[in-house]
Amino acid sequence: MRNFLERVAAGVGLLCLSPLFLVVAPLIRLSSPGPVLFAQTRVGRERRPFTCYKFRTMYVGTRQAGTHEVTQASVTRVGAFLRTTKIDEIPQLWNVVRGEMCLVGPRPCLPVQEELIAERERRGVYSVTPGITGLGQIRGIDMSDPVRLAECDAEYVARRSWQFDLKILLWTLRGRGMEDRVSR
Repeated sequence: MRNFLERVAAGVGLLCLSPLFLVVAPLIRLSSPGPVLFAQTRVGRERRPFTCYKFRTMYVGTRQAGTHEVTQASVTRVGAFLRTTKIDEIPQLWNVVRGEMCLVGPRPCLPVQEELIAERERRGVYSVTPGITGLGQIRGIDMSDPVRLAECDAEYVARRSWQFDLKILLWTLRGRGMEDRVSR
């Protein structure tokens, strides 16, 4: 039931936010050549890979790496705004509709982030579906600290409930976890 309700909410969210796509898409295209959407392989539930969608915030050709490993110079001017406001995350609602992500859960990592994958595997984090926002994000823990993030993710798995997810969503909407950790 939970998964169904999240999928419906994500579908409604996509419909309600679709006018935003009409504004954001041309801004991205004007800021730099390339596609509007960024598609990247991420690690999902039970370590199954899936394609995660976001609005493109970096120049085409930027290496595929964790945010903390990419420099600020790789981010377009429009991309910086999209990242700060988290508007770049909106296309992930499609991943929720498809059942690959939830609204709340551990943030999905890249397949090359082997240390984080191992730490999460050791703690049973891959038993849940990754989320658009999560406990680690609102606490300001990014993927540059794999052990600490995996511990936080395991705490989320242990405490997971509708009430806890709602708190995390509200904290996110209030601006917790809005820092962008690209290298300076």
